[in-house]
Amino acid sequence: MLSVRVAAALARTLPRRAGFVSIPNSSLFQFVSMSLMKCRVCPRGNGGVVLRVRRLCTGGHRALHSTRSPLSTRLFSTDSNNPPSRQYCTDINGTAEVSSILEEKILGADTSADLEETGRVLSIGDGIARVYGLRNVQAEEMVEFSSGLKGMSLNLEPDNVGVVVFGNDKLIKEGDIVKRTGAIVDVPVGVELLGRVVDALGNAIDGKGPLGSSIRRRVGLKAPGIIPRISVREPMQTGIKAVDSLVPIGRGQRELIIGDRQTGKTAIAIDTIINQKRFNEGTDEKKKLYCIYVAIGQKRSTVAQLVKRLTDADAMKYTIVVSATASDAAPLQYLAPYSGCSMGEYFRDNGKHALIIYDDLSKQAVAYRQMSLLLRRPPGREAYPGDVFYLHSRLLERAAKMNDNFGGGSLTALPVIETQAGDVSAYIPTNVISITDGQIFLETELFYKGIRPAINVGLSVSRVGSAAQTKAMKQVAGTMKLELAQYREVAAFAQFGSDLDAATQQLLNRGVRLTELLKQGQYCPMAIEEQVTVIYAGVRGHLDKMEPSKITKFEKAFLQHVLSQHQDLLSAIRTDGHISEASDAKLKQIVLNFLSSFE
Repeated sequence: MLSVRVAAALARTLPRRAGFVSIPNSSLFQFVSMSLMKCRVCPRGNGGVVLRVRRLCTGGHRALHSTRSPLSTRLFSTDSNNPPSRQYCTDINGTAEVSSILEEKILGADTSADLEETGRVLSIGDGIARVYGLRNVQAEEMVEFSSGLKGMSLNLEPDNVGVVVFGNDKLIKEGDIVKRTGAIVDVPVGVELLGRVVDALGNAIDGKGPLGSSIRRRVGLKAPGIIPRISVREPMQTGIKAVDSLVPIGRGQRELIIGDRQTGKTAIAIDTIINQKRFNEGTDEKKKLYCIYVAIGQKRSTVAQLVKRLTDADAMKYTIVVSATASDAAPLQYLAPYSGCSMGEYFRDNGKHALIIYDDLSKQAVAYRQMSLLLRRPPGREAYPGDVFYLHSRLLERAAKMNDNFGGGSLTALPVIETQAGDVSAYIPTNVISITDGQIFLETELFYKGIRPAINVGLSVSRVGSAAQTKAMKQVAGTMKLELAQYREVAAFAQFGSDLDAATQQLLNRGVRLTELLKQGQYCPMAIEEQVTVIYAGVRGHLDKMEPSKITKFEKAFLQHVLSQHQDLLSAIRTDGHISEASDAKLKQIVLNFLSSFE
């Protein structure tokens, strides 16, 4: 006979063990009692052990016990036509075998429990949920609502938690249960994301299936400190003549693109991505530049056109598009830049180079202002919260050039800011100008005059990019920025008087032709050696006597001539990185010979 200890343990455990004793809802039997005893019915009752189960069938018959099994008790269902018959147990060698088997099963039972901290929604509206409970929740921790929606805790108050909802708050109602996830908001990262379009939480939205990335990274990581960094020293070529010659950008730099709406800010960013194709098609990992484009608060149709343009240019294979459109919730527009930055940091921290474009941070600031006001945070200037500067500084400081001890990778940032009527002294523009390493200022007036890209040379500057500019470009474009700035200054006064001295007239003539030379079509980036040859002709005065209207035609024809007949010169400039005396003399002769035959 089994010991009392085993019997008690079995009685406590069996009801909890799914599958150990199975009593289906459809069974005709009623489970009455269970105990361990000797068989009273079997002719060989000595030594037989059964689990006694009283059960009734629909026919009114009473079955005394079921057949014993070493591991479990089987309950047999019967119907009225087949009433249960007596079934007898069999002898066993002793109780030790059954005891050991039952003890082994009982002690191996899983008694662990999943404990989850939950709270309840007190109020919900405008994408903000007030939640009671969640006493141990962390700042910026992901929480999950009973409807399946995710949210992020931002306000940790004594009596409730302010949660921003990542989605439509109409799916949440008062009293719903909110569950902690225990994880700070993170996103998938890795090379598997290249060529894909994802939302602010890293979910694929392009219909191409799951991402396949197993690596995740927090969106709100701290920027690298001072020791891991090194000064910017490698060029990040945009393929745009006006940028690469006048406001050069280096890998690891933060260069702001600022201007009114519809002045070509996004066009500069897209051209920069397309220009990286010439480097990414090679095998040298140090020259490759992976791109992340973050679309914040834009129309879905605009993002779709952009993705199509990159696909047509064969640039999507090295690009990730993070989209938080105008129809998405404000918390997603706030989160998207940080998600994209984490994806770019993966490349930076693995010794690779990445470029991230935030288009645009003005809309992120507006989304953050909306969230902050709804969370009852005190407003400041222009109703923005007091930490709106920190919002952008902690994001842009994550762009850096790392030293060789930390892999030597880099993350270059091109934030975009939209101004109102050219007012760069507004709150958000001045904040971001002070954070970045320079700005490219685009003017509406220049844009409407047909000067595209509409870069204002006087207001645009690159504070650290000149150290990264290729020597060949520095040789030919060193004086061009000064000449253009002087031209703009003199041109404003020249319209008031007709008597101009020869030097002023020469300055005006040169300025008009250089301005024409810097015009460039959209989606037509140029290699650095091609830019050098064209700018050389203008800066050295070879085009001073040419009609300004013929400059564009000359540039196109001259480039075709050089590409078809003087590839050795282009290769020398590309390989050496500078113009030697021999190359200078050869280039001068090529320009003069071409001008003599140019109509």
